[in-house]
Amino acid sequence: MRHCSVQVRGLLTREELDRYNALMEVGSFLESQTRYDLAYTVQKEVDLLIMPAIERLKEKGRARDKADEEYLRGLANDDEDEDDD
Repeated sequence: MRHCSVQVRGLLTREELDRYNALMEVGSFLESQTRYDLAYTVQKEVDLLIMPAIERLKEKGRARDKADEEYLRGLANDDEDEDDD
């Protein structure tokens, strides 16, 4: 079973995280029983479960990029104001 990243896991809601942990446990058990056909199905469910958290992570990245852009724009404006004096 493939785990998702720590960043994505950190953005899962409590309910999603509980379901994620349960699915990973079931998938690990299935793999230990060499039932890879069923583990594949469980992995697909995990992939669907984490999609909202991945979107939340992307949104956080976009918000950070926008804040960085505004900060840099503010620095550029401050430099222009100093040049005018």
